Amino acid sequence: VQLQASGGGLVQAGGSLRLSCLASGFSFSIYSMGWFRQAPGKEREFVASISYRDRTRCYADSVKGRFTISRDTTKNTVYLQMNSLKPEDTALYFCAASLYYGSRVQHQVAYAYWGQGTQVTVSS
Repeated sequence: VQLQASGGGLVQAGGSLRLSCLASGFSFSIYSMGWFRQAPGKEREFVASISYRDRTRCYADSVKGRFTISRDTTKNTVYLQMNSLKPEDTALYFCAASLYYGSRVQHQVAYAYWGQGTQVTVSS
């Protein structure tokens, strides 16, 4: 099983980035996918999720209206489009896979597989 996140980098406030996470080694189509992030000195937190069952999307309040999660089953890839980035979005971003759906996928314990993380740094 592998989740390979990419697309992070350094961007100025107000800019955009698109993160990608390529999945392999498991049945991507039957897993909900999520993005989490961890800033220095802080706990890892939920960012966004997309259900395998009905493509329902959930977002943390802090990113609603700015971030969009999507998935391409033909490419075994989940994306996180991040617009209007703020310095407080600076963190290591992780993708993860879960067999659950609904509200459960807002919680880290619901996830079976995790990627290695990609760094996003937003300068002011």
